[in-house]
Amino acid sequence: MVLVSAVRDYVYRMLQDISGMKVLILDSQTVSIVSVVYSQSELLQKEVFLVELIDSISKSKESMSHLKAVYFLRPTSENIQYMRRQLSNPRFGEYHLFFSNMLKDTQIHLLADSDEQEVVQQVQEFYADFVAVDPYHFTLNMPSNHYYILPAVVDPSNLQHFCDRAVDGIGAVFLALKRRPIIRYSRASDIAKRIAHETAKLMYQQESGLFDFRRMEMSPLLLIVDRRDDPVTPLLNQWTYQAMVHELIGIQDNKVDLRSIGKFPKDQQEVVLSSEQDAFFKANMYENFGDIGMNIKRMVDDFQQVAKSNQNIQTIEDMAKFVDNYPEYRKMHGNVSKHVTLVTEMSKIVEERKLMLVSETEQDLACNGGQVAAFEAVTNLLNNESVSDIDRLRLVMLYALRYEKESPVQLMQLFNKLASRSAKYKQGLVQFLLKQAGADKRTGDLYGNRDFLNIARNMARGLKGVENVYTQHQPLLFQTMESIIKGRLRDVDYPYVGDHFQQGRPQEVVIFIVGGTTYEESRSVAQLNASNSGIRFILGGTAVLNSKRFLKDLEEAQGIARGNANVV
Repeated sequence: MVLVSAVRDYVYRMLQDISGMKVLILDSQTVSIVSVVYSQSELLQKEVFLVELIDSISKSKESMSHLKAVYFLRPTSENIQYMRRQLSNPRFGEYHLFFSNMLKDTQIHLLADSDEQEVVQQVQEFYADFVAVDPYHFTLNMPSNHYYILPAVVDPSNLQHFCDRAVDGIGAVFLALKRRPIIRYSRASDIAKRIAHETAKLMYQQESGLFDFRRMEMSPLLLIVDRRDDPVTPLLNQWTYQAMVHELIGIQDNKVDLRSIGKFPKDQQEVVLSSEQDAFFKANMYENFGDIGMNIKRMVDDFQQVAKSNQNIQTIEDMAKFVDNYPEYRKMHGNVSKHVTLVTEMSKIVEERKLMLVSETEQDLACNGGQVAAFEAVTNLLNNESVSDIDRLRLVMLYALRYEKESPVQLMQLFNKLASRSAKYKQGLVQFLLKQAGADKRTGDLYGNRDFLNIARNMARGLKGVENVYTQHQPLLFQTMESIIKGRLRDVDYPYVGDHFQQGRPQEVVIFIVGGTTYEESRSVAQLNASNSGIRFILGGTAVLNSKRFLKDLEEAQGIARGNANVV
């Protein structure tokens, strides 16, 4: 509950003490922060009768002095300018200003100078500068996520913005948790190192007073890693409910937009998938696709029982009972149709794109050796007319990441076949991926074949057999967390920042992935948190990826790199 509770508590405190009718004014980022933890009906209960975006409220001139305005904004210079303009000509009776992170002194002075009519009642910092998509999973929703792939010399100012936003988000998470961590980072990554050092500077120098919480026996650990250490996880098809919905349809701020895949009734065009608001989803979000079908059938049967009893209305008492229970009945009806729709649509996509066939080979490429068989399987799928362009590209990428050193000749054959079969194939994208995230660039033992312990573990897993061929892959993050639990995370691979070292095992660990997280990784975090290892893990990143987004970031970075060929 930790992250969601922290943000909910901030929103509650913003709205609770201001009595009367309110308008809540957000920016394009805080609207995501609030919407994942508070539903519209909950806002209504707090007497919020209007929710507006700051840029659209700026265009309106209509006076609303009967309303109290509650602003919740990121402390950007753009938002401060909006506020100055709105305070110089106030439309609301009162202004209550809340910012999602630290304000600079100059910004406070600017706001004070603009408040000539003294309508501002309070200015506060509430550290909810991250989107808490699940209790132990947050994202910063960074639109220009591809900057992590580029060297600093390509676009220094945009890269600085990227790093600043990451540092702000990480800082806010620790202020919300009331902790100051020991910081480590992935040795091979320049950007992870840079963000780690800038975060340490913020927490231990610039704002050391703000982060000076009561000392714990064991400081928490902040580990900053790079997506390029594990480029395999975001390339794979997914077969557990939440991850699969994101991979095949897409989830944005816990909402699924179904308009992209077909025509649906108005109330079903956008559906909410939140473990906080939907008990069925909470119970099934990490279940595999086969079990989901069975569980949905059970839910439909239960609903039909309720519907049948509702048809049997004979007395006034029956009618009164039905009216009392109607909101719950309606909610149940909406929930059943939502999950049935999602699973039906995903089944169609799986069949259309032959994803079971594709995924079996993907899992083999990610988990098992055997280059000859892998080459044959990928070649067959490239020749298969039913396999889509994006699936062909992903298969070649997975093969290239696994066998770049072992079979350069076959790799060239696959490159050529891919280029001839898939018109959409961006020339050189696989090579660009290898250049950025190949074996020489990665920290950690991605395929479990460098380290003796990992080799032994993989052999044991092979002998034991695999429960489900489609979900046998485990992300590198899982190994990293296991190493932390056992106290075996190597200093040489993950150095400390400054002279803050850690003796013994931390009890709280925040792992931040520069370049983005996946729902497969958040599932690993939830499972380890449930296993009572004595450590609580939190996962965060610059975005939440599926294969489409990962490839888009790669393409955008490749485009910029081509324009700067001399430095990349």
